Amino acid sequence: MAKHKIYTTSFASVYPLYVAKAEKKGRTREEVDQIIAWLTGYDPRELRARLEEQTDFETFFALAPRLNPSRVAITGMICGVRLEDIEEPTMREIRYLDKLIDELARGRPIEKILRET
Repeated sequence: MAKHKIYTTSFASVYPLYVAKAEKKGRTREEVDQIIAWLTGYDPRELRARLEEQTDFETFFALAPRLNPSRVAITGMICGVRLEDIEEPTMREIRYLDKLIDELARGRPIEKILRET
């Protein structure tokens, strides 16, 4: 089976789009980074390293220090597909991140985005 093109896309090429989407709606780069840290366990130094290295999405998630076990609570639709129905692990991680950034851009409070009580 051929790899999905997004897997070989550098995370650094998409990261500015996440930030722009958030900032367009009055949110911040720091909030985007907070979401990424919550999802993947990357600290700011590690995140910058992945961005500078032009790490592809597949490697970005494979090297994640600690994928948050609470991420399975992220449900709903993204790109017309239910998150719960995505079987391929890397694509599911990418779509979790997409969903969290969408929630940020829609104005959802960061505590709710990060599934905190």
